[in-house]
Amino acid sequence: MTSSIVGSRILAALAQVRDPELDEPITTLGFVASASLDADGTAEVHLRLPTYFCAPNFAYLMVADAYDSIAALDEVRQATVILDDHFASDAINDGVAARAGFARSFEGEAVGELDQLRADFLRKSVMAGTDVVCRPLGLSPVELAAAKLGDLPPSEALLRLRRRRRELGLPAGDDSPLLIDPRTGAPIGADAVPLHLRKARLTRTSLDANTGICRGMLRHRYTTDGQGEEALS
Repeated sequence: MTSSIVGSRILAALAQVRDPELDEPITTLGFVASASLDADGTAEVHLRLPTYFCAPNFAYLMVADAYDSIAALDEVRQATVILDDHFASDAINDGVAARAGFARSFEGEAVGELDQLRADFLRKSVMAGTDVVCRPLGLSPVELAAAKLGDLPPSEALLRLRRRRRELGLPAGDDSPLLIDPRTGAPIGADAVPLHLRKARLTRTSLDANTGICRGMLRHRYTTDGQGEEALS
């Protein structure tokens, strides 16, 4: 296997890791500073974030997910993921390397693991994705309330919405309602559609704004582009 193919597979695996708050791949956000694989199967990835004080729980999720993504590759015998230039780098890097979990990595500071946090951000992603999918349809509230996922034209946005719903254990099949409460999976009635769509639009706008801010801060902090989607082409 050539080094270019190996590198592409590592970056492709890292492209499946998302910033939990922004719901964007860490590769497209520029968070992957470097990724390498030695001939003996030792992989090393360095991550970087927009600021020194990015929330440690978000950072931990990304480092842990990055470790899991590359460690699962057949050609990787040993994986190391290092978060650079962060106030909690030592605790995060040591905790992920030891597979200790967030609570043990921040013993005395953390109150538990991060499953609920991940679910909360997935719900926001479902709401934002609902706006992306619904806005171009031009349907009335009554039509939207009656629409099923299988009724919609195929699109990347729809596939992404289905994936996020599945990750939450929410209905995502062709017969599933387009509009659901991301907390319960219950369908949204026609009378509640306008409010639901306003919340979805607000959530999407907030995510887009935060993504732009993070990209700008990262560019200001680092002068190099890092390794991301452009390295996969």
